[in-house]
Amino acid sequence: MNEPAIPKFEWGQRVRATTDLFNDGSFPDEPADVLLAKTGDLGEIVQVGRHVEANVAVYLVEFGERRIVGCLEEEIELSYGPQSADHAQKDANA
Repeated sequence: MNEPAIPKFEWGQRVRATTDLFNDGSFPDEPADVLLAKTGDLGEIVQVGRHVEANVAVYLVEFGERRIVGCLEEEIELSYGPQSADHAQKDANA
């Protein structure tokens, strides 16, 4: 039995999409193949999980308001740039 994959990223980290992310059927109310997040969009990891059969980490990333997209490690990278206005406001209210 393989050891579980160790996630590269953690909950709460700010990330940026490294590729365009399209609907793969995860959003049934959206058309197939609609663009969910474009390359460079900023998001925040809201949950870290694992696809057991493939033994890969899966990240739920909130892009914009209420747009949560499942991402693989190769689809995101850490973002060290300035926060967007809405995330700065959330931090100020915390």
